[in-house]
Amino acid sequence: MTVLSRGASAFAILSLLAATAAQAQMTEVGDGEGALSIVAWAGYIERGETDPAYDWVTKFEESTGCMVDVKTANTSDEMVALMNEGGFDLVTASGDASLRLIAGGKVQPVNTDLIPSWSKVDDRLKDAPWFTVDGQHYGVPYQWGPNVLMYNTEVFKEPPTSWNVVFEAQDLPDGQANAGRVQAYDGPIYIADAALYLMKHKPELGITSPYELNEEQYAAALDLLRGQRELVSRYWHDAYIQMDDFKNEGMVASGSWPFMVNLLQSEGAPVASTIPEEGATGWADTLMLHVDAEHPNCAYKWMEHSLSSNLQSDLSVWFGSVPAVPAACTDGSGMQTQEGCHANGFDDFDRIQFWRTPVADCSQGDDACVPYYRWVSDYIGVIGGR
Repeated sequence: MTVLSRGASAFAILSLLAATAAQAQMTEVGDGEGALSIVAWAGYIERGETDPAYDWVTKFEESTGCMVDVKTANTSDEMVALMNEGGFDLVTASGDASLRLIAGGKVQPVNTDLIPSWSKVDDRLKDAPWFTVDGQHYGVPYQWGPNVLMYNTEVFKEPPTSWNVVFEAQDLPDGQANAGRVQAYDGPIYIADAALYLMKHKPELGITSPYELNEEQYAAALDLLRGQRELVSRYWHDAYIQMDDFKNEGMVASGSWPFMVNLLQSEGAPVASTIPEEGATGWADTLMLHVDAEHPNCAYKWMEHSLSSNLQSDLSVWFGSVPAVPAACTDGSGMQTQEGCHANGFDDFDRIQFWRTPVADCSQGDDACVPYYRWVSDYIGVIGGR
């Protein structure tokens, strides 16, 4: 994967890329090329095969002639690797991947003037720092939401109020230990979840952002994760494997996505989710266009489709996420309602620490924070018991 070099300033690199790449913007959308290849999170691109009620691909293909092919990725690192390899047009990148893709020169700036529905995008997202550099947009917001605490309602009669049920050894309400019955996310960005927990429980560390950690703060987060290693039955990254673990392997608590919670509930599984008192990390995903996209016209047509069709509304219901277009909650374009959007976290925006790529130059000073390449190697060590 591509990561920022150790000594270089991330912002200097990004500013340079913004200045040079902006000249390569598309200036008009022409006829579709007949195909479109998208790297996406599980559940993000549905054509009615999983559930006939959820389909935002078929009408797009019929109206544009752009036939959609989807490659599912399980982690942000996998998305970055796939985009580095090339051969894809779009990616639904989360904030811990988007700046890496920009810095690596793998995505191109997006001309929002060519996307008529850009004006519908939530003002809280339009200029978000995880895809906007020096005022230049490198994508179109797609969906957003929290990393929720999913729990077994037969074990927890009341929602757990703290993430301590997955971080600290303890007996759960059913009288049994949590060891061997909890999970953690299999991705280096999960270090931020540990840092978020420490913001509340060890304020003396002075953590102000879970993505900007100095050496002392970072060491404390790793120590917490090493202790958690004794409790964790599986480090998950496959949504469907996690669901199977909750159904068949005795898992009772884990960080998760609303997508899995919704599917398990639809199958009658005794699960629910909550955002504990510490808040939550989360994702705000962006459609980003590969710098060498073979089907840029189809890609721009999909970006407009993503904002103007039933996609925002129905995907929000299907995934348990929040639309990037607030009107999708109320305009009847799909299944979502205002009540549903609020239930999915529409009002929790300020409680969510959205995924960001950790870089050395941070608000604490130049070269003051631990950069992402160390998160990668150290988290592998944590999982391996080191």
